[in-house]
Amino acid sequence: MIVNLSDQHSLVSNWVSELRDVNVQHDRLRFRRNLERIGEIAAYEISKQLPWKTVETPTPLGIHESKVLDAQPVLATILRAGLPLHNGMLNYFDKADNAFISAYRKHHRDGSFEISLEYMSCPVLDNRVIIISDPMLATGSSIVKTIQYMRSEGTPADIHVVVAIACTTGIEFIKRECGVDTKIWCGDIDDELTAKGYIVPGLGDAGDLAFGTKMQS
Repeated sequence: MIVNLSDQHSLVSNWVSELRDVNVQHDRLRFRRNLERIGEIAAYEISKQLPWKTVETPTPLGIHESKVLDAQPVLATILRAGLPLHNGMLNYFDKADNAFISAYRKHHRDGSFEISLEYMSCPVLDNRVIIISDPMLATGSSIVKTIQYMRSEGTPADIHVVVAIACTTGIEFIKRECGVDTKIWCGDIDDELTAKGYIVPGLGDAGDLAFGTKMQS
């Protein structure tokens, strides 16, 4: 299942437009906040698909039968760029468990790259709903490697992927490598990918725009 949150021309479309706009990107606080907002909307939409249960809630005047989440999801993010999206979802799933993954592109002199996954901190994943956030879904390699690694550590009940902007190439790669049951939630979808694996028109380097440029290794 692929959900483009901009299809309904909601406020998400405005926020994605500001994320892309070079005249707005210089404001790092606004850039992070727009990513956070997209994470909040994605969390709300995903919550509609999660299992619920009925509990008796005592009030000052009686008992109310309330619907609450049957279990909390695991919110996972790829460092460092995924942190604002992750924080947005954590604003809504405020009791969720969390997982953090260090996965990045390790570039070679010929222009190619491989994904290096060096670290993951996570709770037990068996029978858990996992929501993975990363602002840009370009080739899909980082997300696929993350999902494969998490599945090697446990057997999740369901996996959702939340991104600000996705490329159709990356979406197809996830479907092919991880199965069509992996649900992808996007702020918007672009169709072009450069030879170096960057989304066009995209928005640039989300990590740098959110937190500042990093030293090149």
